[in-house]
Amino acid sequence: MATGPNSRGMLTLPELCTELQISRSTFYDWRAKGRAPRCLKLPNGDLRIRRTDLDRWLDTMEEAA
Repeated sequence: MATGPNSRGMLTLPELCTELQISRSTFYDWRAKGRAPRCLKLPNGDLRIRRTDLDRWLDTMEEAA
């Protein structure tokens, strides 16, 4: 049984950037402007994005388009 972040429905920053086809700098720009999906900051400083938060965020982008 897997116990990593993905087993809990979370994405790493590289996984998110690959899925959205954006650069890491674009993600950080969106985050600084409050336009990125919600993130969790782990004690080691790494970011994780819940799949449900990403899906919800993508739904809002669709409505705005």
